Amino acid sequence: MEKRLEEKVAIVTGAGQTPGDTIGNGRAIAVLFARAGAKVMLVDRRLDSAQDTQSMIAEEGGQSFAFAADVSKADDCRRMAEECAAQYGRIDILVNNVGTGGEGPGPVKLKEQAWERIFNVNLKSMFLTCKYVLPHMEKQESGSIVNISSAAAVCAVSMLAYKTSKAGVNALTHSIAMQYAKKGIRANVIMPGLMNTPMAIEGISQFRGISKEDLIKRRNSMVPLKGGMGSGWDTAYAALFLASDEAKFITGAILPVDGGQCAKIG
Repeated sequence: MEKRLEEKVAIVTGAGQTPGDTIGNGRAIAVLFARAGAKVMLVDRRLDSAQDTQSMIAEEGGQSFAFAADVSKADDCRRMAEECAAQYGRIDILVNNVGTGGEGPGPVKLKEQAWERIFNVNLKSMFLTCKYVLPHMEKQESGSIVNISSAAAVCAVSMLAYKTSKAGVNALTHSIAMQYAKKGIRANVIMPGLMNTPMAIEGISQFRGISKEDLIKRRNSMVPLKGGMGSGWDTAYAALFLASDEAKFITGAILPVDGGQCAKIG
């Protein structure tokens, strides 16, 4: 494929994935970036899963290395940025893909611990990765940050903490985009809609106690665009565009990748 990210260095968090039948957003992004010529740091709390992604990239002749980190912890994010700079000499792209859900109905029945866990993973992690990566991008006077949010940020859903944390991702990204624009650093958001990824299908089917087949059928029926749910590759191609120089005049944007789900508002 065309080397749209040749000579670029990218960090992808959540570059492993939940076990499942399909490919997740983070793994798809990492593989596609490597195919496009980037050197990719594969960050995941589960090192073995990141190493599986590394093996896939190596089989195709790409360059990457796996790194274990809990990006909700400041010291891990600091080490992540330092290690990427040490290995590859620079950081051109940061893709924040880590996220979690799984909560009871709220706000009355939502447990405080669940709220804190979801916000730590979904929002605090992105603040911390940016905190330690941005100084490297400032020195270069260039960089692209792509944060993976969710259509839930703007659509009506029954997940209070998840929705609120993803709306926070949009606001965080907008603030960074405006603060760092004059320094040549771009920041944009992707809002995936209903996706056929392991975290969504395996995770939600287990949480709700329904079969994967029933869940897939229900989710497919909710997507306006013919064909049903999207895949991790749909998210990955959007991330590739936003990370590349083709999007050099785009910052502060929120891009739905959702088969028209967000367009149903109103």
